[in-house]
Amino acid sequence: MSLSTSTPPFPAAALLAGVDEAGRGPLAGPVYAAAVILDPARPIPGIRDSKKLTAPQREGLAAEIREKALCWSVAFADAAEIDALNILKATHLAMRRALAGLAVQPQHVQVDGNLCPSLEGRVVSFSMEAIVKGDDKVPAIGAASILAKVERDAVMLALHEQFPHYGFAVHKGYPTVAHLAALREYGASPVHRRTFGPVRAVIDAG
Repeated sequence: MSLSTSTPPFPAAALLAGVDEAGRGPLAGPVYAAAVILDPARPIPGIRDSKKLTAPQREGLAAEIREKALCWSVAFADAAEIDALNILKATHLAMRRALAGLAVQPQHVQVDGNLCPSLEGRVVSFSMEAIVKGDDKVPAIGAASILAKVERDAVMLALHEQFPHYGFAVHKGYPTVAHLAALREYGASPVHRRTFGPVRAVIDAG
């Protein structure tokens, strides 16, 4: 198994899974990851980094990806796991869960960023590499970024119904001025990441 930031040799026709995450930076909610194996016979125009798409564009592409991909899987690590592990390890946990959820075993995996999740102790038959800005370079990674973002946004909308005073529907848990003000006023909710600085400061001050 290769854990490399360079491109290892693998057959051009190999089953390629793209992996990406959504939600590393927010102060609340889970971090999501998706793994996608696209079907070369059913191309999907318009796939790119999910952050460069509008919400309607992401939702439309997500529906098309779910319909046309050979297989896809979405997974998450919740706020408690993020606090217990740290955000990087929790992100990699979500990625491993997404890969484990694929109905088809990939032969090669490409992960957005500069680090691959550790698969130590796991028996796998695929190679893996990290690709910086892969969500704009590799369609399968871009597709994963879209699915992860759409799924996470939907969860944050649901959390807004439970905790409406934080404004999760608007900022999705990111540390906006409004979110920080609500955090100071209402304290931390059960879905806030207690090890993140602004949340920890509110807890310590309370």
